[in-house]
Amino acid sequence: MNEPSSLSDPGVPDTEHRGLVSLLPEPYRSYAMLARFDRPIGSWLLFWPCAWGVLLAGGEERWSLILWFLLGSIAMRGAGCVYNDIVDADLDRQVARTAARPVASGRVSLQAAWTWLIALCLVGLVVLLQLRWQAQLVALGSIALVAAYPFMKRITWWPQAWLGLVFTWGALVGWVEVRGDHLEALAALYAGSIVWCIGYDTIYALQDREDDALVGIRSSALRLGSRVRAGVGAFYALAVAFWALAFWALRPDWVALVALAPVAMHMAFQVVTLNPDSGENALARFRSNRDLGLVMALACWVVGNAGVI
Repeated sequence: MNEPSSLSDPGVPDTEHRGLVSLLPEPYRSYAMLARFDRPIGSWLLFWPCAWGVLLAGGEERWSLILWFLLGSIAMRGAGCVYNDIVDADLDRQVARTAARPVASGRVSLQAAWTWLIALCLVGLVVLLQLRWQAQLVALGSIALVAAYPFMKRITWWPQAWLGLVFTWGALVGWVEVRGDHLEALAALYAGSIVWCIGYDTIYALQDREDDALVGIRSSALRLGSRVRAGVGAFYALAVAFWALAFWALRPDWVALVALAPVAMHMAFQVVTLNPDSGENALARFRSNRDLGLVMALACWVVGNAGVI
């Protein structure tokens, strides 16, 4: 491991809670940043589909299960970030926003990073053991998708689509933990979650367009070019449509669809106010999906509580 960075080391520009992480002594600070504990937005985005699956399936009384999913989301998002940084170390060194990441900068060695990855996965294993065996099998089904994700940006212009498959898998796990029927509703919920993820990660990728183009990294933000706002709007519209199908499959009542109105308005706000040429604006719109996740969770709770049959 190289010499520790100073407390003033900015790390990555989009870090949150920099003051909290800076209180940790090295090497703990570098490990926290490696798992993105300074950027909790990713954990929230991984967690919300889990909560949606539980709540829409009618598990509104299983708050302990939702808390387990929250812990699992923090641990497994951290593990995913560590794995991604191990695989992408060479690419990260070529991109201004990621060059200071702990593995790319040398603050954490590859061996230490692998050890930290295993430790985080053990926390995820504890969470997995809280689930019934059917949900455990569904959760384990995501491993191959997770392992392949870091390589997608090298072979496709749409790594965001693969991320959508991976990052919203929790909707499947949460639903199957609560119930095993109405799979048509689950399929629609998952499909909507995937295109929602494609939309918000396209917004996130706007920050890196210039650097990505220089080093050969592909993304939906580059592929869409000047049509990126329209593209995000289309993905968000599809998400609302799929979620409406999920609600209707559980509760075929137009009143149930009203619960999606705040979700649709939040997405419309993101699209209308998005400035593709401003990294700061894009980051703010991306982070606002944490709030959208809560709004969608409330909608799932309303429909799932009334629509369980």
